Amino acid sequence: MRGGPERPTGAATDPALAPRYTPPATDPALASRYTPPVAEPALTLRYTPPATDPALTLRYDRPATDWETESLPIGNGALGASVFGGIHTERLPYNEKSLWTGGPGGADGPYRHGDRALPRPTALDEVRARIDRDGRVPPEAVAAELAGPRAGFGAYQPFGEVRLELGGTSAGPVDDYRRELDLAEATVRVGYRRDGVRHLREYLASFPANVIVVRLTADRAGQISFTLRHRCPHAGHTVTVTGDRLTVRGALPDNGLVYESQLRVVVEGGILTSAGDRITVSGADRATIVLSAGTDYAPEYPHYRGADPHDRVRRAVDDAAGLTWAALRQAHLADYTALFDRVRLDLGQRMPDLTTDRLRVAYTGGDGAADRALEALFFAYGRYLLISSSRPGSLPANLQGVWNTSVSPAWSADYHVNINLQMNYWPAEATNLDETAQPLFDLVEALRAPGRRSALTLFGSPGWVVQNETTPYGYTGVHDWPTAFWFPEANAWLCRHLYDHFRFGRDVGFLRDRAYPTMLEAAEFWLANLHTDPRDGTLVVSPSYSPEHGDFTAGAAMSQQIVRELLADTLAAATLLDRDPVLRGRLRSALDRLDPGLRIGCWGQVQEWKGDWDDRTDTHRHVSHLFALHPGRQLRVLDDPGLADAARVTLEARGDGGTGWSKAWKISFWARLRDGDRARKLLGEQLRESTLPNLWDTHPPFQLDGNLGAVAGMAEMLLQSQHDIIDLLPALPGGWAAGSVTGLRARGNVTVDVWWRDRVATRIVLAAGSSGELTVRSPLLLTAPVVDLDTGRTVAVVRNGPEVTFAAVAGHRYRAEA
Repeated sequence: MRGGPERPTGAATDPALAPRYTPPATDPALASRYTPPVAEPALTLRYTPPATDPALTLRYDRPATDWETESLPIGNGALGASVFGGIHTERLPYNEKSLWTGGPGGADGPYRHGDRALPRPTALDEVRARIDRDGRVPPEAVAAELAGPRAGFGAYQPFGEVRLELGGTSAGPVDDYRRELDLAEATVRVGYRRDGVRHLREYLASFPANVIVVRLTADRAGQISFTLRHRCPHAGHTVTVTGDRLTVRGALPDNGLVYESQLRVVVEGGILTSAGDRITVSGADRATIVLSAGTDYAPEYPHYRGADPHDRVRRAVDDAAGLTWAALRQAHLADYTALFDRVRLDLGQRMPDLTTDRLRVAYTGGDGAADRALEALFFAYGRYLLISSSRPGSLPANLQGVWNTSVSPAWSADYHVNINLQMNYWPAEATNLDETAQPLFDLVEALRAPGRRSALTLFGSPGWVVQNETTPYGYTGVHDWPTAFWFPEANAWLCRHLYDHFRFGRDVGFLRDRAYPTMLEAAEFWLANLHTDPRDGTLVVSPSYSPEHGDFTAGAAMSQQIVRELLADTLAAATLLDRDPVLRGRLRSALDRLDPGLRIGCWGQVQEWKGDWDDRTDTHRHVSHLFALHPGRQLRVLDDPGLADAARVTLEARGDGGTGWSKAWKISFWARLRDGDRARKLLGEQLRESTLPNLWDTHPPFQLDGNLGAVAGMAEMLLQSQHDIIDLLPALPGGWAAGSVTGLRARGNVTVDVWWRDRVATRIVLAAGSSGELTVRSPLLLTAPVVDLDTGRTVAVVRNGPEVTFAAVAGHRYRAEA
C-alpha cells in the first residue's frame, strides 16, 4: 500500500458528452412485470422501538456530519450506501461497485492493460545484469528502465446521492434521537421524537432483491412528508421523474461506461406528486423507497462491456416495490443471518450505556468488560463489513469495500495486490464466510487473460502476471511510481487464496477446476523467470523489491517466500490430482535450488533482503519479510525457535506504530508468535489510533483492509491451523481470561467451538466436514477423552503431549471437556 502523496485519478468531465440512452416516459414492455404492493396491516399508533442486542449495535445520539468518520454503511456486495441520519435533510450517498473510469475507451487512448506501448525486450535483462553487478539499484533507476506512464487505470466512482428534505406537520424541537447500525440484522435505524410523534427510518441493502431500501414510519397517522431529489457527480447524466419513479442515466465521460439507477417511492396514505427532478410525499402513514443501480460493465477481456443495465435495474426495483416491507425484510434477514450467525464471540464483555463513539474514546485496552465489549463489537463489525462488501456475482471488496463519495478517491480505491486486497479476505475462510471470497477468485481468474499479455510483453515468458495494483479492467502491467510499480509476486500471493480455500474446505472439484489451472500458469511464469544468483547459484526473484522502501535487489525475503509457497502448493496440488508429472519434476528441481528467503541477520533479525542490510532504526509500516510467518506458513514457530526469536526481534525493531492495516497485520504476526498479550496490545493501538468514530479503519483515509485484517488477527489468537494442526487458543491474552467462540473454521474442513476459563480450554466441539485424520492441540487434551457426539462413544486417539490425532467421520461432531 503506497504511503506517498495522493495523486488525482478522477476523470475530467465533458459536459458536451450526451448519454447514450434517454429512458422513455413509459415502458409498456415492462408494465406487466409490476405488481401493486400488498397492503400491510393497519397502522398501529402505539410505537414499540425495535429490540436490538447492545453487544452487536453501533449507536449514536446525533446525526452524522461527515461521511468518512461518522456515516453508517450498508451493502449487499454490489450496492452500498452510507446513512447520515439527518433530521431535516437525510443524505444517502450510494455506490455500485462496477462504476469505474479507465479501461477500454478511456480518455488516455488505446488501452494496453498497463503494458508499455513500445516494449524494450532487453530492458529486463539489463536491469538484472545491473543488480548482479551492483547488488542494489535505486527504485528510480529501475523505474526508468521498466516503468511507464499510467494509462487507462481509472478510479472507482460514486454513483450519486439521494437527498430527502424531511417535512411534516411540525418543525418543533427533536428529542430522544438515536442512530444505530444493528449488526445482527444488517439494518440501520434512525429514530427521534418531535412534538410528541415518534419517527423511525430503517435502511437495509438486500442481497436477494439487489436493492437498497429505506422505510419511513411514525407512531401517528399522516406524519410522513418529504421531498426526494438526486445528486450525481458525473457530467452529462439525465434525471427523469415519472410518477413514483426517478431514473438517473448517463455514460461516464471518461470511457463511455453506461450507468443507470432507479428508485421508486411506495406510500400508504397521503399524497405523492412528481415534477421535474423530484418526488414529493405529503401526509403519508408509511413510505418505502427502493433503489437499485448498475452499469454495462462485464468482467470479459478485452472489452469489459456487457448488457445495458436498464432492464435489470428496472426489474430489480419493480420486483422489490411489489413486495411488502415485511417480505423484503424477511428475505434480507434470512439471507444475511445465514452468514453472520455462524460465528459468535464472547469475551466476557458487557456493553456499557455509551454511544459507540464515546465507547471508543473511553477504551483503554485493559481488562474491563467495556473494553472487551468494544473488541468483540469490532470483530463482529468486520465480519459485517465483509458480508456487506463482497458477495457472489459482484466485484471483490476494494480499498474502501464498496463505499466511496469521491470521483478522485485515494489510490483510486483500487485493488492493491501487494497486501491490501489479500488482507480484505484473510478472515473469509477462518471466520466462516467463505462465500464472500468468491468475487476474489473470480477476479484472479479474470486477470489471467490480460496477465498473459503482460507476461509476454515485459518478460517474454509464458504464464500470467499482475503487478502492484489492478482494476476491474485487468490492469496487469506497470505504471511509473518508482516505489510501488513492481510486484510480479502478486500472482503467487493471489493464488495462495485459491489453494487456502481448498485447504479449508477440501473441495477437490474446486481445486481441479479453478485453483489448479490458475496456480499452474502462475508457476509456469516463475519457472521461466527465476534467475540464477551469481553469488551462490540459487534461484532468486530478480528484480525484487521489498514493499515499499529500499532498493531493488535480487532475492528479497518476501519475494522468495511468496514464490516458494506458490511452487510448493502447485506441486502439492498436482500430486493430489495426479496431474502433470513432468511439471512436478520441474517444480521439485526449482524448489531444491530456490533461495529460501529466511535468514537471521547480524543483530538477530529476520533479514529483509538477501544482503544483511537491515537498519534497526527502520520503522517502516511494511514488515514484508515476515510473510513466511503470516499469512505464509514456512516459519514454524514451535519447530524453529531461532527464526521465531528473530521474527520477534524484527517486530520489536519495527515497533507498534504504522497505519491501520499495518497494525492489523502485526496482530496476526504476534498471534502466530503465540504472544496474545502483544497481539491484543496491537489491537488496542488500532482501536485507539487508527479507528474512526463509525469504527471504520483509517490509513488515513478510510480503508477496509484494517478492519478485516484485525478480524483475521483476532481469529488467529483463538485458532490456528496453518500447519494442519487444529491449534486451540494459541495466543489467548490475559485480558480475555474467560469466554467462548463458536463457528470458527480450521483447515481440513472443520468447524470449531471452544469455551475457556482462566485462559485454559474447558470444552471443545469439532464438527468434521470431511472424513480423515485430525490432529488437535490443546492442554485440555492431555487427559480429556474425545467423544463422538453422534455415536456417544469415546474415540480412539493417539496422544503426543497436548496433541491428539484421531480418525474423523464426515458429518460427525466430537467433544472434549474438562
